[in-house]
Amino acid sequence: MEGHRKEEKTSFVQSLADPGHPVKCSPVIIDNVPLNGPTLNVLMSENFIHQSMSIIVEDAIKKATDVREKVCEWRSPEQLKELLDLELRDGAESESEILQRFKDAIRYSVKTTHPRFFNQLYAGMDPYSMVASFIIEALKPSLYTYEVAPVFTLVEEAVLKKMMELIGWKDGGDGIFNAGGSMSNMYAVNLARYRCCPDIKENGLSAAPHLVMFTSQECHYSISKAAALLGIGTKNVYAIPSDERGKMIPSALEEQILSAKSEGAVPFMVNATAGTTVLGAFDPIDEIADICEKHNLWLHVDACWGGAALVSSKHKHLLKGIHRADSVAWNPHKMLMACLQCSAFMVRDKTSLLQRCHSARASYLFQQDKFYDVSYDTGDKSVQCSRKPDAFKIWLMWKALGSRELEQRVDRALAMARYLAQEIKQREGFRLLMEPEYANICFWYIPPSLRNLPDGPELWGKLHKVAPVIKERMMKKGSMMVGYQPHGEKANFFRMVVDLIQDKVQVLPADLGTDHNHPEEVGFFSKGLVAHHHAALLHHSLFHHCGASSRAQDSQEGSSCLGEGTRSKRLHIQAAEKNSSNNTALKMKIKRVKWLKVSFRCLVSNHA
Repeated sequence: MEGHRKEEKTSFVQSLADPGHPVKCSPVIIDNVPLNGPTLNVLMSENFIHQSMSIIVEDAIKKATDVREKVCEWRSPEQLKELLDLELRDGAESESEILQRFKDAIRYSVKTTHPRFFNQLYAGMDPYSMVASFIIEALKPSLYTYEVAPVFTLVEEAVLKKMMELIGWKDGGDGIFNAGGSMSNMYAVNLARYRCCPDIKENGLSAAPHLVMFTSQECHYSISKAAALLGIGTKNVYAIPSDERGKMIPSALEEQILSAKSEGAVPFMVNATAGTTVLGAFDPIDEIADICEKHNLWLHVDACWGGAALVSSKHKHLLKGIHRADSVAWNPHKMLMACLQCSAFMVRDKTSLLQRCHSARASYLFQQDKFYDVSYDTGDKSVQCSRKPDAFKIWLMWKALGSRELEQRVDRALAMARYLAQEIKQREGFRLLMEPEYANICFWYIPPSLRNLPDGPELWGKLHKVAPVIKERMMKKGSMMVGYQPHGEKANFFRMVVDLIQDKVQVLPADLGTDHNHPEEVGFFSKGLVAHHHAALLHHSLFHHCGASSRAQDSQEGSSCLGEGTRSKRLHIQAAEKNSSNNTALKMKIKRVKWLKVSFRCLVSNHA
């Protein structure tokens, strides 16, 4: 026991030292620091990585994708600070303590790969992309010169080429992967300004004309952030009205351009959105492109969310005219399910505009007398220096699945969205905001206590308080995550994002509120999370959280609006894996988990 306690007190760093092989050569000491003392024990380092990978597979993959587990174990910031012991100290902790920190970080994190996570525009888990992320972390490459990242430089080139083909740029173009869609949109603003006023790069804004840009009122907030960061100013971003579907109105765009010119301003750019954040709307790119060509304006398409439709022959019409854009932002980490971050920025220009705009010609990196083709040194295209090879995450996944499977992934998600919208319209107490154009399902849940109120200020004032209360209960219970927001003058509504694909899905009964005969029914559907699953889970969660207030006093504002509601029967999901050995979908999931384990073992053994 004493020996065990002594071992526990040994720090993790000390445990990695190899005292069994002392250094026999003469000591080398510089500034009182021994340079040839004990080294890290490679074997123990490898064992630690193996243990960590096992925890990842069990806790961050298997449990996090199991519908029976919680989406999150919610704790307040104060509670979480106590649970995690976040303080950094002078002394090192033991290996067992480090592994516990590891487990706690997973336990108290939101499981964005969970079948009931509908909160953001990204979700799900692709094993190939995940392994690609681990390979990147193990190799620690930085994508600025070919000499330090030869494989990943060529991978990025290949992925960008394929994406530009899908956009419709037959002659290709240029591009780069970067740290998110907000960064891509900033690149677009910077390039558009550089094309309009190239002297700004050297002389700054002092001699610049009064530049203005245009975007729809439904655009992503990163457009305004880019204007602020680049010195254009948020007041010089003209918000163009959108129609009732959330699409930019082209005639209003032209009116604003002419108005700006008449006031002496210099328009230089229009941002169109393909898949808005809240409503999932697609601006009419073709009509906007006509206006941009007429006024010689740079057209950027923010397709971070909607770009996935380009891989689908059935849905690519949503982005009709995108081939006419000067630049495009597209995030494969959203609907295509690549691991975060995976964001591409592409330009139709082939005259090195991207590099000319951002280059600093650092002589210690970009020597022109290297022994290879220096055009493969891509670092001067980026505003970053160190840059991860994020294209590898979508490349490995694309190689494993092929374009056809990616197309099916998009088609299934959008078909599920349509079906979920139908289910919502058929269920009492739910009101659809609008028919979905993409995978954003926006709706209100109206508690029984409010259903007899006339449509007016009283109803909408009370309804505005409902979604936040339900969201709080969901989070604290860990049952589901669905986003909500107001929109213009509309009261808070839920926005459910249907982009999650699972190989194995446990589906709850058809009508959870009234199916008293089979409350424990569990079904399995392979190859896709069926929309009825979404509708049933949604129906159960909302009715459960709303009905709870009839039996408990709740001090939260708005709880009184929820009313007694329909009390859903408590569900007891059976241990489905007991009798599912012949289930194809379950076998596929087990096979994928085993594939991950094998990949991790190869990664550890090859890297160690």
